[in-house]
Amino acid sequence: MIYLIRHASAGHRFGLDADDVDRPLDEGGAQEAQQISEALITQPIRKIMSSRAVRCQQSIAPLARQLEIEIEIEPNLFEGSHHSATALIKSFFNYPYDVVACSHGDVIPEILGDLIEEGLQIRGGRSCAKSSIWALSTSKEGRMSGLYFSSPLEFKSLS
Repeated sequence: MIYLIRHASAGHRFGLDADDVDRPLDEGGAQEAQQISEALITQPIRKIMSSRAVRCQQSIAPLARQLEIEIEIEPNLFEGSHHSATALIKSFFNYPYDVVACSHGDVIPEILGDLIEEGLQIRGGRSCAKSSIWALSTSKEGRMSGLYFSSPLEFKSLS
């Protein structure tokens, strides 16, 4: 299983003088990051990857701490990494364990669009809200499926 997560709430893109890559989670986003951890803590996750953006790293940091897994910074999950991000996510389908990848609102829909063109079957909604979770998997026959959870609380309540 691949858990493709959009970073939690981080205020407004243009609200800081600093480089946007350094924009941290806001107060609500910190709560959402904790909810992500609580939602996924029971899953057999052995790899956690993130965009280099601080808000992405902070979104999955509580989960990484709880699981005692180091967050791997992956350039292909950063904003604007369309095709390379899709290739990265596709490579995880063959992993024998669950993977978390935290990315951005422009990258995740592009990945999903590419996968839909390759046969991904979607159940549930089709959005990309902040702190949302896409659970992506493949069957033994190689059929890809995706299930959208608009929030970590929805994931937790249905898992």
